[in-house]
Amino acid sequence: MIIDFTFYNPTKIIFGKNSLDKLEEELNNFGEKILFTYGGGSIKKNGIYEKVIAILNKCNKKIIEFGNVTANPTLDKMLEGSKLAKENEVDLILAVGGGSVIDCAKGISATAYCEGEVFNRYWIRREPVTNKTIPVASILTMVGTGSEMNGGSVIRDVKQMIKEVRKFPVECFPKFSILNPEFTFTVPKFQMVSGIFDVMSHLMEQYFSGNDDNTSDYMIEGLLKSVIHSAKIAIADQTNYEARSNIMWCATLALNTLVGCSKSQDWEVHAIEHQLGAYADTPHGMGLCCISMPYYRYIYKYGLDKFVRFAQVIWNVDGQGKTKDEIAREGIDCLEQFAKDCGMVTKLKDIGCTREMLPLIANSSILGGAYKKLNHEEILHILEQCYE
Repeated sequence: MIIDFTFYNPTKIIFGKNSLDKLEEELNNFGEKILFTYGGGSIKKNGIYEKVIAILNKCNKKIIEFGNVTANPTLDKMLEGSKLAKENEVDLILAVGGGSVIDCAKGISATAYCEGEVFNRYWIRREPVTNKTIPVASILTMVGTGSEMNGGSVIRDVKQMIKEVRKFPVECFPKFSILNPEFTFTVPKFQMVSGIFDVMSHLMEQYFSGNDDNTSDYMIEGLLKSVIHSAKIAIADQTNYEARSNIMWCATLALNTLVGCSKSQDWEVHAIEHQLGAYADTPHGMGLCCISMPYYRYIYKYGLDKFVRFAQVIWNVDGQGKTKDEIAREGIDCLEQFAKDCGMVTKLKDIGCTREMLPLIANSSILGGAYKKLNHEEILHILEQCYE
């Protein structure tokens, strides 16, 4: 562990089949007015909405509903929530849904009492949050983003055609998150496997950096193995509690900042996908899946030893009689085959992206990388490899 770090995470995780029973106890720690934030209505179909409403009423809370938060939440929708939260002087934002709903809730928390152009201030220029924030809590219904235990908020400004992440300070982390794996059983298979690749991508973005002997890398390898093992079971039986619970906990651990400790990290795949999402409004995990393999095939030589390790430790690639280059490439091939076996999308043309979008996406995706910093032409080349 050669890079200094400070680790702190204030989110309380309440995990398991009976975790919703703890909601009443947690709500007693907050004021009367609750901004009940949720997505497109699936929680009304699967019964979660009624259960939460009943508990809120039992606790004598004043409920201000804020629904229809979409995937890839927009700035306009977030600002609508911010206005509602401020006007009603809410005491808690309770986000019930997947990562998009929780991301939007954190954005509302940070911006309800902010003056000026909040997106440019907080997402583009990343100014410190000095205004009052509103506590956030979450009840997770879809696995993938890890938003239930971090300060990340990904918001899409459709006017500027920018989808950007802001890592907010601990004040905007959920105060508590309720994780019941059974709440994810009704998520369609397409969304489930999209979330699974999102989890894997979070782990790989942190893994593919550095050449030191780092405890975090061993933790990442264990989580990747768990996700891969449980994904195969969950795809065959979406109501397998053990598999779904393992995937849910892996998703949380993948992005609660723990396994990133003392890591330089990459995040270029996410930077490219965020701009893909700005133009094509793609399912996030599937966009990551399309980009990852071509990206890794382009950069693996710059971090060859780590890619060899990935192939052998994660995919059990036999290195006998093979060069390091061959082993590394075989590991990436194994990743791609796993994605296909799971029914994930591997080509951008299949998730709403057009060829005309590629140069525009490449214009705004340059981040930093870990093993290699890419330029516009290199990103465009990778996107062309992702397309078809």
